Formats: sequence, C-alpha cells, structure tokens
Amino acid sequence: VKLEGADSQRLRTVETLVRGGIAVMGHIGLTPQSYSTLGGFRAQGRKGKQAVDLIRQAKLLEMAGAFATVIECVPDEVGKAVTEEVSIPTIGIGAGGYTSGQVLVYHDLLGMMQHPHHAKVSPKFCKQFSAVGVTIHEALQDFAAEVRSGQFPGTQFSPYKMMKGEHEEFRRMLEEGAHSQVARPSHHNPAEHDDEPFGKLY
Repeated sequence: VKLEGADSQRLRTVETLVRGGIAVMGHIGLTPQSYSTLGGFRAQGRKGKQAVDLIRQAKLLEMAGAFATVIECVPDEVGKAVTEEVSIPTIGIGAGGYTSGQVLVYHDLLGMMQHPHHAKVSPKFCKQFSAVGVTIHEALQDFAAEVRSGQFPGTQFSPYKMMKGEHEEFRRMLEEGAHSQVARPSHHNPAEHDDEPFGKLY
C-alpha cells in the first residue's frame, strides 16, 4: 500500500503494517489526499525549512519500514537531496530528474481527458506523450450513434444461440404461460442439472 504523510500517527501505521507483512510505500511533498491542509495543490519544499523537513520525513519513513517513497511537486534540488539521504528508492512526480525513478498519472500522460476543465488543471510537470482522449471521444460517439440507429449489436455481435430444438420449446413454454409461474428461488446450480455444457463466451 501507499500512505501519504509522515506524522507520528502515520509512522505508527507504517510500522504496524510492515510488522504484519504488508509492504508500504511512503509519499511526501504534495499529498493529494490531504491537499486542503497544504493550502491547495501547491509545490512543497520551496523554503529551506520545508525542504529539510521533507528529508526528515523521508528518513522517518525509511526507519518505519517503508520500502520506497514517492516525492511529489518539489524543486529538483530537494528531490536530489532526499534521494541522497535515504537508502530506499525514491519515485519522483514533479520532483526533478534526480530521484531513483519517475511516475506520472497515466490519464495525464496519455492525454485521456479532453474536457477543457481538465486541460486547465493538468499539472505543469506532466508531459503529454499522446492524445488518446481524442480517439476515445470519437469511439464513444460512434458507439452511441450505432446504438441509437440499431446497427449495434446486430447479428455479428449477438453470437449466442439456443441449443438445437430449444428455441421451439422456449416458444411453446411462453405460449403456455410458463414464465408467469414464479416460485421462490432455490439453490439451483444449472451446471449440475443441464445435459449440455454452457456456451463458450469467447
């Protein structure tokens, strides 16, 4: 699991989880789950005292048993200093190029969101490597249009057929009103009673 922050309560949680055999990754700098306590989505460690505190947090997380730590939205020299001061890997997201590894939110990286609001709030550190959101949007429009017109699913994508002779039996039962004879459900397992196996899904 990944836990944000490094206050005393969070450190105790990390220690407890690690003792229970659960691997924990830390997360310092901008902590999105508690961004409101930081004054919003703002870069962290821009002042000397804050930067030193981030190093302290990273060390405490390592001592508590974290196997790695994410560092988010800090100056590159702060990411570098944190990485040099701990022996566990650091994963940067908007933390410069000196961390042990890098990560981005794949929705941002792939350009999945095309709403104008998303473009306004996309983080400055995120490079968009593609614009699949355009393709996704077009595909969803095509899907909706085919559903409305009745083109989809059509016979091509309605592959499941009743077993031989069962269609006639089904129609006969409907005509006789078998579907109106509703009883309380029982623990029925069709696989135990049907003579034929289920149809293949793929």
